[in-house]
Amino acid sequence: MDDLKQKYLTRIAGAEDENALEAIRVEAVGKKGEISLKMRELGRMTPEERQVAGPALNALKNEINSALAARKAGLADAALDERLRTEWLDVTLPVRASRAGTIHPVSQVTEEVTAIFGEMGFSVAEGPRIDTDWYNFDALNIPGHHPARAEMDTFYMARAEGDNRPPHVLRTHTSPVQIRTMEERGAPLRIICPGGVYRADYDQTHTPMFHQVEGLAIDKDISMANLKWVLEEFFSAFFGIEGIRTRFRASHFPFTEPSAEVDIQCSWIDGQLRIGEGDDWMEVLGSGMVHPKVLKAGGIDPDEWQGFAFGMGIDRIAMLKYGVPDLRAFFDSDLRWLRHYGFASLDQPTLHGGLNR
Repeated sequence: MDDLKQKYLTRIAGAEDENALEAIRVEAVGKKGEISLKMRELGRMTPEERQVAGPALNALKNEINSALAARKAGLADAALDERLRTEWLDVTLPVRASRAGTIHPVSQVTEEVTAIFGEMGFSVAEGPRIDTDWYNFDALNIPGHHPARAEMDTFYMARAEGDNRPPHVLRTHTSPVQIRTMEERGAPLRIICPGGVYRADYDQTHTPMFHQVEGLAIDKDISMANLKWVLEEFFSAFFGIEGIRTRFRASHFPFTEPSAEVDIQCSWIDGQLRIGEGDDWMEVLGSGMVHPKVLKAGGIDPDEWQGFAFGMGIDRIAMLKYGVPDLRAFFDSDLRWLRHYGFASLDQPTLHGGLNR
C-alpha cells in the first residue's frame, strides 16, 4: 500500500496539466485502475484479511482522490496567475457604446401630430379602449343595421350566460372619446383624440389593432372653411411642405353632415409616392360637420352650437411620410428596419453626448 501511495502521490505532484492529471486518475482509481482492481480482490480474501485490507484500500483511494482535487485546483490557480501576468486592462479607455431603447414610429408620429394640433389650440382627450355599444355606435348616429356593427367587422366582448347588460366592444374608432368629452366639458370645444382602435381586418393596409387620431371643434360660428384651413395647416407642418393642395370629395358618414373625404396632392414617379407635387390625389382621411344628432347625444344643443370633425390613421400617415409599404411592419418584433426608413429616433443623443447608432 505504501508503495502505491508514494507512486501516485509523486506522479500527481509532478503533473503539469489537467490532461496528465486525468490520465493518472484513470490509471489509479478508474474502473480498471490499479487501486480499483485491488479493491475487487477483497471478495477473495478471508474475513480477517478484509478487515485489514478493506479500510487500508479505502483510505488510499480517498487520499489519492484528495491529492488529485488539490492538484487540479493548484493547476487552475497557476493558470489564472499566468493570465494575470500576461493579460492587462486599460481602465482609462472609454466604455463600449451600448444601444438604448428607441421610440416606436407610431409613438413618434403620435407625438408629432399632437404637437402640431397643440399649436393650433387643440387639447388631447382620452377614453377607454373597451366601450359600450352606445358610445361606439348609437351616440354617433350609426344605425343598428350598419355593417360596422356586424361581428365580422367589430370585436364584441363575451358575456356570461344570463348577463343581459348592453354589449361592450373594442372601440372601432376614437369617436366615443368625442361623445364622452362633450358630456364632460360641453361647448365650446377643441380636442384631438389619439389612440388604439380595433377592427376585424388584416392585410397590407389593415391590421386588427391600429391607431387613429380624430379631431373635434365646436363653436357658435364654425364651418367647413375652418376645417379645410386646419387640415391644410396640419399637412404642411407634418409633411414639411408649404402650400400643399387638398381636395374635398362629397361622401357619407353617419356622424357628419355634410361629409367629405379629403385627398392630398401627390405623384407617382418610378413607383415611388411623392406628397405635395404632381397631378394625382391620395385619400388620407374622412371629415365633415358634426351631425346634430351627435351633438345632442353629447349633451350639446345643435340649435346653438355647430362644429367639424375629422379622423385619420396615425399608422397610415406614418407610412406616407416615411415610405413604409406595409402597415403590418409597425407591429413586427424586429424593429431594425426602422433605420432603413429614416426614423430620427434611432439617432437621438445619448447621456454621453454621442449618437445612439
